[in-house]
Amino acid sequence: MTATTAEPLRLTERLSYGMGDVAFSLPYNMASAFLLYYYVNVAHLPAAGVGTIFLTARLLDAVIDLLVGVAIDRTDTRWGRTRPYFLFTAVPYAVLFVALFMVPAGSEFVRLAYAFLTFKALGIIMSLGSIPYTALMPMMTPRPDDRIRLSGMRSVGTSVSVVLGTAATMPLVGLFGGGNEQRGFQAVAVLFAGISLVAVFALFRNCKERVSFVGAPKAAIGPVVRAMVRNKAWLVSFAFCLVYFIRFGAMMATTPYFAIDVLHRPWMISIMLPAVAGMLLLSSFVAPSVFRRLGLRRGCVTVLLLAAALFLVLPMLEASPPAFIACYLGAMLASSITITAAYNMVADAVDYHEWRFGTRNEGILSAGVSLATKVGMAIGSASIAFLLAAVAYRAEAVTPGAAAAIRWFYYAGTAVLLAVQAGVAWSWPMDGLHATIRADIAARAA
Repeated sequence: MTATTAEPLRLTERLSYGMGDVAFSLPYNMASAFLLYYYVNVAHLPAAGVGTIFLTARLLDAVIDLLVGVAIDRTDTRWGRTRPYFLFTAVPYAVLFVALFMVPAGSEFVRLAYAFLTFKALGIIMSLGSIPYTALMPMMTPRPDDRIRLSGMRSVGTSVSVVLGTAATMPLVGLFGGGNEQRGFQAVAVLFAGISLVAVFALFRNCKERVSFVGAPKAAIGPVVRAMVRNKAWLVSFAFCLVYFIRFGAMMATTPYFAIDVLHRPWMISIMLPAVAGMLLLSSFVAPSVFRRLGLRRGCVTVLLLAAALFLVLPMLEASPPAFIACYLGAMLASSITITAAYNMVADAVDYHEWRFGTRNEGILSAGVSLATKVGMAIGSASIAFLLAAVAYRAEAVTPGAAAAIRWFYYAGTAVLLAVQAGVAWSWPMDGLHATIRADIAARAA
């Protein structure tokens, strides 16, 4: 039975929830955008080895994320079920993020081992913070409109973290490093770690859990997982997030190389990288009206196919930077609308789970989607590392073949992934079911 308080969400609570995404995403977005560049161009690690690190570390998260989800469902403290995780992971997450950009001198094996261990440790600590953060939303409010607002606020937080983590990074590296990129990356990491700490403590202090499953059983993992994979809403949200973050990871990793070696306009990095997800700030205001008018399913399919079409137009606009940027921003705005839907899908999947199976299991359901996020990012960024290795990429002498591979991967690969994500969205089962689900759950409780 679900226990719910009707207390409305305060503005401070909504703002703090959005800051939670800054807390976890700012370090992660900077790493997603520049860690491949840092490892290959600054720390001089082999691209193939870096790709293996990205992929292996994230695939190992399958077990870790599942265990974190189970732990959340079994947590019961005076701070609630999710908030203790924010408190106790904040400092370790900040410290490990700084350590990521401090690859020591030594043999190639030692440096690769250090890169793997710090990257893997950061992923573990992020799981311990970000999975409870995702699980928190369905505990804050049962109302679909409020969840859309929270999803929009989280999109704003994501946008802020992307803009800071991408557009500001290289100028700050130059400012703090004074020509020494190693020192510059370390200084920026310290700055962003400090911002992350402030944001996560605001999340812990101000956000409250108002929806809980009274007397939730501590069920065995096996039956819970079997129920999860029979939850159609969860399966769609998992696949939707997986494809989204494969594309996101690939574009974040490719964009610096694309701007420098294909467009030959390095200055466009500071426009294109923030736009990969930075348009979320604008899309967070557009998305609610789109989804109220069309629903999540038709709304997502429409904007994703529009973004794919715009990406196929981009190769014809390379000679005109203003036209290229305008078309690119339009594609990014359209695709960014879907991240608001993704956050809402995860919360709706919890309600669908209670409707179908009688338990909410916010922790393990959120863990599965967190896994999709991290594995998607890993596949996307690792694919670029392996692409660079396959075309024998060398920063000091980029061949025409290497530039062509980067170019067509950026255009065609992105368009294909947008179309695949639209196909996944078409399977979303929840549009029009919310009232029925709430009524059935209330009747069952009565």
